[in-house]
Amino acid sequence: MSTHPPDQISTQRKAINLHRLRELYAAGEKLTMLTCYDATFARIADDAGVEMLLVGDSLGMVLQGKASTLPVSIEEMAYHVRCVAAGNKTAWVIGDLPFASYQQSPAQAFEHAATLMQAGAQMVKLEGGGWTNDTVRFLSERGIPVCAHLGLTPQSVHALGGYRIQGKSDAAAAILKRDAAAIAEAGAAMLVLELLPSTLAKEITDLLPIPVIGIGAGIDCSGQVLVLHDMLGLTKGKLPRFVKNFMNGASSIEAAIASYVSEVKEKRFPDNGLHGY
Repeated sequence: MSTHPPDQISTQRKAINLHRLRELYAAGEKLTMLTCYDATFARIADDAGVEMLLVGDSLGMVLQGKASTLPVSIEEMAYHVRCVAAGNKTAWVIGDLPFASYQQSPAQAFEHAATLMQAGAQMVKLEGGGWTNDTVRFLSERGIPVCAHLGLTPQSVHALGGYRIQGKSDAAAAILKRDAAAIAEAGAAMLVLELLPSTLAKEITDLLPIPVIGIGAGIDCSGQVLVLHDMLGLTKGKLPRFVKNFMNGASSIEAAIASYVSEVKEKRFPDNGLHGY
């Protein structure tokens, strides 16, 4: 782990690319990701040493005050990707494909993925398993890196019956393991697992040859992601149990994010016993 102060990290490291992420993964180093929606926080998170900035469709809830991610448009996503790219120097930028921007066909997904890539994303993320395999393959074959997302998939929140832990039964766990293996085979370069039992998340992480980033999925994933506003204590109301407020005891936002990076890499965050909302 780097001993440089947080404000020196981004000037000392080279730009993170997919090759570098794979090197860190192969070396067993935990990867760090945070959601990010604007240039200012992009600069701060980059300076603090975060490897990946996820421009999430969670902006619909975090920034726009909506009840879910479903109303977020591709135009709104592209706007925020441009903002993050403008403030970022070295981190890897991932843009979410929002609801109804990729479900119709691989060609539709490519059109909207190209919009995000042209705005500054270096990878796109999409939700769901099984039916997404053809889309992942289509995008990957055309030079667009894809991050898949399984478990709790917020764009399917109504079908899932709310924000609840996924994969608790043997049958559900088997489906998730099958879908994870298939989506990696289809060409996904990374996978986000959200709100799974830690034992299942570990099984999937051990099964796949690609980095697996967890959120509410235990400490044994290849890395972690949190919503920036949650881990800075800015979100009001009830938070998921797996969230930690890194501003507690921190002297600045930069220090709080640097603490998050440190705790993930030193395997002190998250707590395997904390799941759910």
